[in-house]
Amino acid sequence: MELVHSGKVRDVYADGDDLVLVASDRVSVYDVVLPTLIPDKGKILTQLSLWWFEQLADVTPNHVISGTRVPDEWAGRAIRCRRLTMLPVEWIARGYLAGLGLKEYEKSGAVSGVALPDGLVEASRLPEPIFTPTTKATEGHDEFITYDDVVDEIGAETAAELKDVTLEVYRRGAALAAERGIVIADTKLEFGRAPDGTLVLGDEVLTPDSSRFWPADEWEPGRPQHSLDKQFVRDWSSTLDWDRTPPGPEIPNEIVEATRARYVEVYERLTGTRWDG
Repeated sequence: MELVHSGKVRDVYADGDDLVLVASDRVSVYDVVLPTLIPDKGKILTQLSLWWFEQLADVTPNHVISGTRVPDEWAGRAIRCRRLTMLPVEWIARGYLAGLGLKEYEKSGAVSGVALPDGLVEASRLPEPIFTPTTKATEGHDEFITYDDVVDEIGAETAAELKDVTLEVYRRGAALAAERGIVIADTKLEFGRAPDGTLVLGDEVLTPDSSRFWPADEWEPGRPQHSLDKQFVRDWSSTLDWDRTPPGPEIPNEIVEATRARYVEVYERLTGTRWDG
């Protein structure tokens, strides 16, 4: 197989007409890949994505061909998938105010041009889920854009369809997670076009790398939440005297173990199955 792309977490290989998407145990914060691996992370991201793709198959087509037809050395952490021409937008849905969305709201009272009520605080539940797209930067950081910007970039019909799909994926996922005691605060999706023009959900979906997960019984607006996702590593790194440029800091063993435990917990609570590694 030919390596065609190596990202912060995933490596993409060409295998004939198919692609093989391999999730590593690497972790990145602030667009910097840290030197320490999180055991089982790649497998958890892959297996949780496969579970979600199945749950959401009636909402939108996805890129999965097989979760098993992959080389043995990548078993459990790779997906054989369709080739897509990816769209130049990060499709983000938010049901709660957190992260960069919170910072944007504090500056302007809006996120991606969507005006929000006054008086919201960290982790406030929004009146309804909102669509807050960003650029998909190959260098530097993603930047908030408005829905009108998306229309200008890819056309009104495609923008409208994928805005609706993004919000429906979020609503469906958030409702299912709520039944299992998990709040999905926000999520990021990626879409592409198949050769026949079909719009297809790709990459990963509703994982601890692409979403914020909070235990519902601990949710309390006005403060940082107990995270069951990559935010735990971000929070740890923010306590360091580090300028957020490579090389990133080594992650201490206790942070590695606590991060892995969070990924395992959210996998088990969402899927209802035990993680056996």
